[in-house]
Amino acid sequence: MKKTIALERTFQASVDDVWELWTTKDGIESWWGPDGFSVTVDTIDLRPGGELHYVMTATGAEQIEFMKKAGMPLSMKLKITYTEITPKTRLVYKNLADFIPGVEPYEAGTMIEIFAITDGARMVLTLEPMHDEKQTQLAVMGWENELGKLAKVLAARK
Repeated sequence: MKKTIALERTFQASVDDVWELWTTKDGIESWWGPDGFSVTVDTIDLRPGGELHYVMTATGAEQIEFMKKAGMPLSMKLKITYTEITPKTRLVYKNLADFIPGVEPYEAGTMIEIFAITDGARMVLTLEPMHDEKQTQLAVMGWENELGKLAKVLAARK
């Protein structure tokens, strides 16, 4: 088993709300993508073997500049394949990393676990590392940012 990275958050929100934001077109579009990026879901087939196809587009000036310097397109079509779904509890998928210049495409696993707690929900996001330390750090920074956006969307629902 590869070394993994776990990010944990607690939310004053229901398990149902957290699950919905991970598993619906509107939910995903409301918070996915780091600051300065927008996400549009093309298709979502929430079942083992099903796929999520989405487009992430750099919209902020800093992000546009970063993408250009990295030799990456401003919009990227991305795909994940769901491998395990336990409603309102566990979501596991493989993310196709086919957007890194000079790197052969590969899959990296992600697992989301959601637990009911006294005053809300606890979520653990477990990530497999990317192909190198730099990309892994960028992925973790991106997720840290996105989880902050998730927290804001959940707080606004109260």
